[in-house]
This record gives sequence, C-alpha cells and structure tokens, in this order.
Amino acid sequence: MTIPRRRFLQLAGAATAASAIPRSAAALDYPNRPVRFVVGFPAGGQQDIMARLIGQWLSERLGQQFLVENRSGAGGNIGAEAVINSAPDGHTMLLVGSPNAINATLYDKLNFVFLRDIVPVASLARTPLVVEVHPSVPVKTIPEFIAYAKANPGKVNYASAGNGTPQHVSAELFKIMTGVSMVHVPYRGSAPALIDMLAGQVQVMIDPLPASIEFVRSGRLRPLAVTTVTRFPALPDLPTVNDSVPGYVADSWYGAGVPKGTPPEIVEVLNREINAGLADPKIKARITDLGATVLAGSPADFGNMLAAETEKWGKVVKASGAKAE
Repeated sequence: MTIPRRRFLQLAGAATAASAIPRSAAALDYPNRPVRFVVGFPAGGQQDIMARLIGQWLSERLGQQFLVENRSGAGGNIGAEAVINSAPDGHTMLLVGSPNAINATLYDKLNFVFLRDIVPVASLARTPLVVEVHPSVPVKTIPEFIAYAKANPGKVNYASAGNGTPQHVSAELFKIMTGVSMVHVPYRGSAPALIDMLAGQVQVMIDPLPASIEFVRSGRLRPLAVTTVTRFPALPDLPTVNDSVPGYVADSWYGAGVPKGTPPEIVEVLNREINAGLADPKIKARITDLGATVLAGSPADFGNMLAAETEKWGKVVKASGAKAE
C-alpha cells in the first residue's frame, strides 16, 4: 500500500516527537517523589547546613521534599559512592565539596572515579581559610611567620582536621611555595585541633574561617591572612596570603552533583533553581553568616572548577606524601 506523502510526513513527525517524549517528560515531571540530598559528613557541619539551606529552597520551588541524608565516613567517600550507585534520575543528589577533589588522589583504591561518575549541577559557595597562630608566636604577618619558621626549622607544629583535609593540604601547599619546614599534627576533626591551638599545644593552623572566626575576633587566636584571592568582607583589614606569596590560593567550596547518566534536562532544572536560590537575598545573607560567599554558575563552570581543583590538590597530595587515615 502506498502512503500519501502528506500522511507519511505526519507519521514521521509523530514518530520523532514520540521518541523525544521520555526525556522531555522526565524533565517536565521532575521531581515526582522526594529527593535524597546526600552529605558525606555528620549533621551540624557547614556541609550539612549548606545542603539543608539549598534543600529547603528546592523543596519550596519544585514541590517535592529534598531530604538531607548524612552518610559520613572515609572523608566523604561513603556518601559519594552511595550517590554514584543510585539511579540517574535526579532523585539522588550529592553535596560536593573540596574533600572530593582531594580524595581523588589521596585514596589509592576507590570504587569510582569522581570526575567521571558525578555530573556537576551547580556550585554553591566558597569559604576562605585563615592562617592563624597562637598569640605566643611572635609574628603578626605572613612574611614574619615565614622568617620565624625558617629560623626554627622543624620546631613549628601545625594542626589539621586530619590527613587529606583542606587544612592539611593547604598547609602543605604553603610549605611547598615558601620552603618553610613545619611538623604536621593531624586531629580527628577541626574542633579538637582548635582546642589544642587555643591551649598553645600547636602553633599554627590554616582553618576554614567559620570555625575560627569567633576566636579570631576575641583575640584568642591571631590571624595573619586569608587564603582567597581577594580580602574577605567579614575581616576587611586582614591581608591575603597571596599578597606575600603570589599565587597562593586555598579555600573550601561546595556544590551539587548527580550520578552519571542523569538527563541533562533535569540537570538544567536543578541548576536554574539553585542559581535562583543563590540570588535570593535571604539565602545570600545566610551564606554570608556562615562565613562564605555565593558561588553561582553553570554546570560547565562547576565542572571546570572540579577538574582544576582535582588537578591542583592531586599535585599537592603527591608532593607531600599524604596518605588516607
């Protein structure tokens, strides 16, 4: 039987439209049930707070609950693997952070390749670190500290929240770029490290600003500089390390990712709504209260940042000989 040309074209068009239905329908119907927002660290930390802040916004905007699920352990790898092994339908997300970029090199035998198996959705915020010393250390600037450390090789102890944490690799980068000798004293978390810092058991720490800002403001710890490219609004009189050590930049950051294979239409929906949240004055103010700054952008922007951070910290991990605990 011969099909008239006009009818043939109608049928062909219908077939083409039908083949496009599953993907577009998935995006139009998304989300159709609650979404898990996995955080690879315990409740109460900045990662957890950030996820709950954005999750609440997405719940209100998209009409389904975005439920934060804390899957802590192995420096965030347990949470990352749980998301990577989930269905790629946008109903499981990961709060991505700088530990994920560090872990790619720090851990020898992961069951996944982070840059391959996680699709970047959106960056969220960036948090500066602050170089701080106990008041007993006779320095007030980065050049003075470098001179002091070089005059006392191996006698300056620096604290971190554990091997491979941002505090650790940031200090190792500082050592590489300045040639100073410092002894690493790892703790199980930032809180116990700060306790010994306040007691003078260790002399220096490069810590995310939110954890230390009250001690800095009260004078119990002396800040030398922040680690971002430009000065931080909360401490406008504090210089950057980059002022004295050109090219030194180290910070913590947060973003969102989904499993490989998630339809791009869903990624676009999430990116659009997250960026709308980051532009909301109340959310921006809350992020500032956390000691961070908003970091909005496209999925491609976040993907480029992830690749650059993974390469940067991979070099530092290898040069320092750091190993996972």
